[in-house]
Amino acid sequence: MDIDTVTSYRRALTRADLALAPGETVMAGGTWLMSEPQPDTTGFVDLTTLDWPDLQVTDEGLRIGATCTIARLVAWARGRATDAAPPAAWTALSIVPDAANALLASFKIWNTATVGGNVCRSFAAGAMVSLCAGLDGVAIVWTPDGGERSIPVADLVTGNGTNSLEPGEVLRAVELPARALEARAALRKIALAEHGRSGAVVTGRVDVGGAAVFGITAATLTPVVLRYAALPESATLAADIQAARGYYTDPLGAADWRRGVAGVLAEQIRAELEGAAA
Repeated sequence: MDIDTVTSYRRALTRADLALAPGETVMAGGTWLMSEPQPDTTGFVDLTTLDWPDLQVTDEGLRIGATCTIARLVAWARGRATDAAPPAAWTALSIVPDAANALLASFKIWNTATVGGNVCRSFAAGAMVSLCAGLDGVAIVWTPDGGERSIPVADLVTGNGTNSLEPGEVLRAVELPARALEARAALRKIALAEHGRSGAVVTGRVDVGGAAVFGITAATLTPVVLRYAALPESATLAADIQAARGYYTDPLGAADWRRGVAGVLAEQIRAELEGAAA
């Protein structure tokens, strides 16, 4: 799409370049920015020229640069990257391709769309939001005063397409903790149309210590994260799924349908994780 309101474009080379003039907005892949009119935007500031590392393995876990493309993350998680293989103990990386496939997007979009951009769009059906919420991802946010703050991705999202980023703040990275990456994990999704946008995405994992975490996205306006000391009984999980807040209705699904299918998907995951432990 031609964005005819935009009259300037500049490459960010240092953090100081992220000070935005009126009408400017930061851009990474730009797949959403270029998909529809941006009447309030007069200039783009390109984040990709900051050359942030895509993926960094640390003692604490995985640090994903905000400008890392979805294609790059998927290839690395599948062990197909040419630079380095992921740690063998990080079994939860198996859900990365499943999360990426929850996007209503072709593989060509994966090559441009970024992890940070998907998180910052904060759509209820944001695939990287599903992944990060399910694996306790933490957003590292650069603040305009030169500092930074950390906030769980599940808390960063405040609504369908809204988040708690303040003017001038920029998502620098998302960090996934090693304890979550070492978990047994699964993801299920469903849509009304075979290749349609996900109407419900549910993740579940059991950490090495036995604690269990279930996440609901796409079905709810904001991520729902349910935590248990151990894998819950079927009835307990079902009751918590039913009681969760934020199920909504739009042309892609009714709230009661979303609540119902979220319960079905969660039980499938619970049974899979229970069977894997046997």
